[in-house]
Amino acid sequence: MIFELNGKRALVTGAGSGIGAAIAETFAEAGAHVFVTDVQIATATETARQISSTGGSATALALDVRNEQACADVASATGPIDVLVNNAGIGHVGTALTTTGADLDRLYAVNVRGMLNVTKAYLPDMIARRAGSIVNMASVAGLVGIQDRLAYSTTKFAVVGLTKCMALDHATSGVRINCICPGRVETPWVAARVREYPDPEKAYKEMAATQAMGRMGTPKEIAAAALYLASDAASFVTGSALAIDGGWRG
Repeated sequence: MIFELNGKRALVTGAGSGIGAAIAETFAEAGAHVFVTDVQIATATETARQISSTGGSATALALDVRNEQACADVASATGPIDVLVNNAGIGHVGTALTTTGADLDRLYAVNVRGMLNVTKAYLPDMIARRAGSIVNMASVAGLVGIQDRLAYSTTKFAVVGLTKCMALDHATSGVRINCICPGRVETPWVAARVREYPDPEKAYKEMAATQAMGRMGTPKEIAAAALYLASDAASFVTGSALAIDGGWRG
């Protein structure tokens, strides 16, 4: 079965760069009109421009997922959608001794509460139409603990739990809800973290080695999984936490 989204409308949060941009581009290539959202309108606009330049259909919108009213306003502006990808997220490096309560609150506001805000803005209409697919971006850090990533891992475990609970709550409503758990992926955020180490080349190799395949993933590889979950090919898939991690071994 071909994974396609012809005639469907999709919204992707955090789509200004990295995995979010790759998902937006992949969905457009599969035939969807994509609402490209990001807290920075300039990056969302660039992703939408790139999609349009290759013949796709996209609309750029500014969205701060932490703001519940802003999420409701965007939902009113876009109207009904068929696919929602909750990709917006932020990271943090630290242990219990170096992570402050403010650090955890900051990550929770985006990675968990923000995901709930956007979902609540679109889910009622999906339920009313008895159709829809929601894809949440979790992480391998939501399946196993990762050293020096306490706040990030905590919020990603919460994303997996949020996904599974919502999937069960709405399993008979026609709405499927799943999450993706990537391993380390070569995104701008990861590249920036690598450059912070005294020996970036060594740090990169060590990060890549945590995957049994010996390399990091690419945004396009994660986008392919999102396309599968969004498409009708995954019609019997809900409540799943799909690991795309190159054989994570930590």
